[in-house]
This record gives sequence, C-alpha cells and structure tokens, in this order.
Amino acid sequence: MTDTKIYKADRIFTGDTWLNDQVIISSAGIIDEILPVSSFPEHGSLENFPGCFIAPAFIDLQIYGADKKLFAVYADADALVKLKSYCNRGGAAYCLPTVATNSRDVFYKCIDAIRAYWNNGGEGILGLHIEGPWINSLKKGAHIESFIHSPSLDEVKELLEYGKDVIKMITLAPEICNEKVIDYILSSNIIISAGHSNATYKEAKNAFQHGIRTATHLYNAMSPLQHREPGLVGAIFDSNVMASIIPDGHHVDYAAIRIAKNILGDRLFVITDAVTETNQGYYQHHLAGNKYESAGILSGSALNMNKALQNLVNHVGIHLDEALRMCSLYPARVAEKDHELGRIEKGYKAKLVVLDDKMQFVKLIE
Repeated sequence: MTDTKIYKADRIFTGDTWLNDQVIISSAGIIDEILPVSSFPEHGSLENFPGCFIAPAFIDLQIYGADKKLFAVYADADALVKLKSYCNRGGAAYCLPTVATNSRDVFYKCIDAIRAYWNNGGEGILGLHIEGPWINSLKKGAHIESFIHSPSLDEVKELLEYGKDVIKMITLAPEICNEKVIDYILSSNIIISAGHSNATYKEAKNAFQHGIRTATHLYNAMSPLQHREPGLVGAIFDSNVMASIIPDGHHVDYAAIRIAKNILGDRLFVITDAVTETNQGYYQHHLAGNKYESAGILSGSALNMNKALQNLVNHVGIHLDEALRMCSLYPARVAEKDHELGRIEKGYKAKLVVLDDKMQFVKLIE
C-alpha cells in the first residue's frame, strides 16, 4: 500500500507561475514533484478536479473566532476547532487566532488553550496573535480603553515567559513602548506589528529601523497620510515593511487598496480580521449586513480568505496570480514559513486549495 497522492486540475498555480497539463505528487503530506500528466505514476490515489485550478493554501494571520465562539470568550479547544474549520472552508490551512486588548487572565487562558490544542494533536493553528493592550487610546477603534496602557518591561517579560512558543505576533503602538520593551519582544522571536497607533512619520520610521517589520490592518486605526505629517501610513509607504489589509469593502475603500497595492507591491498581504456573533465578554460583536459592529463601531469583518481573494480580483482589479500570493505566499513570508508554505514545489507541505474558474471554493487539501 502506498500513501502517494496525485492531484490534477486544469491548471496549477505554483506561487510563481501557472502550469498546464501537470499533476502534483505528494506523500506523507510533502510535495514530491510536479510532473506532466502524460508521465505521472500509476500507483497512488488520484484526485481530479476538472474545471478548477490548484493553488497554495491560504494563511490568515488575524482572526478572532468563528461560529459564535469568540476565542477571547471561549478559550478552549472547541473554539479553536470551530475557528480552524471556518478558515478551512475559506481555503486557509493555517491561521493565527487573535485576541484584542483584554485582561491578563484572558491572554493566559488563550495561551493555555492553544497549548492544549497542540498537545492533543491539533493542527493548523500557528500560535497566538495578541493585538493590544499596548496600543494608543487615540486609535483604539473598538478596543476596550480601560485595558490600554504603556507596558513595563517586567509586565512584558512575564507575559512572554508564560506564552513562550505560543505567542507569535504582537500588535502594538511603537510610540507608547520604549526601546527596551521593543528589543525584548524582538529578542524573543516574536513578530511585532505596528498598529492602533498615532505615531508620527518620524516615530514610525524609527520603529521600523529598530526592527519592527510589519503593520496591522493598513489605514485602519493608525495616523493617516497627510501632506504636512505623513503619519504611520506614510511611513509604511516609505519603507520596506509589510502591511496587512482587510479587503471587505467596509474597513477600506477598494480604491485605497488599489493605491496601496501600487505603492507596496509584494509587501501588502491579506487578513480577514473576522469576528463572530457574541453577546458575552468585553467584545459583543453583532452582524450588521456583511460586517460586524460593537457598540455601533466597526469591530470586525465577516470575510473568509476565499471571499477576500474574490474581492481583490473583482473589486480592486488585482490580477489573480498576485491576489493568490497576497493570501498565501506573503502571509507565509510574514510568519517566516515561506520555506515550507505558500508555494507548490518539491519539499513544501502539500497544503493546497482547489478553486473553480469563478474562484469559488471547492476543496482544501491538507
């Protein structure tokens, strides 16, 4: 008996180029090779997807919950299973569950839940993304102001020690965190993303030069680009950092995404920022059309990654191949996983998404 799997579709997008009349050969979850249809092996199980194309599976680095289980409220394995299932239905094989500004107890419970999920063999959860509470209250958005503060080094050390190997990303406002705090987080191999920030252009540029290499949900909850003070948006445009964006048509106008894409190129990547209906906890999200609000404030999207891809192509006008990279390769690059995810090539994980010719989700291959 062989565990060789063979995947065939009308086209394959490798992350770089489109291939016709080729098949993907994998075993033990790893891509072995890509071969012409005429020469693939007879052994192995074949899955054929006529009228479809195969691309690298998507990666969502900011999502808060799914199916009425906000992770910050339900810090347990079932919430993570539901969250992963939601991501899978949108073509994402991996995600970073995210917890917004909250109490220390909530952060600790979420860390414990992810650790338990991993210990029980759970897959697809890359770790934890903590958004706040070390942000600027002037750009809090829907975050709870009573928890927002500038951190001491001791507080940071305590949280990072408890969340060792679980916390993968922290969104903070660089102007309210001193250099020792920034240095300590970076030395712990945690990605810092600048967000919910009122930083001046100079403050933001200094932070980027100091090692911060990512920004959270471009345009939203950050100092805007103005002609006399370019702000955080201007600093992102005028640097080499990457930035996430929420392409739901509510958080950012599609024209603004197009402008950012023309400037940032391969530095712009997609997040869903998706939340779920809940009337428990500090963040009570309610569906308002095809977005979520909390206390009347825009608080999260109703996106999945497949819908985000469709919006990029249909409303922003980004070519399909580049839109696919924004949902897969570029998030993999931010997460430092682009050596094994985001491409279809030998030695990479066989995490694949199948879409039809209208970009509708067909299947996630894991």
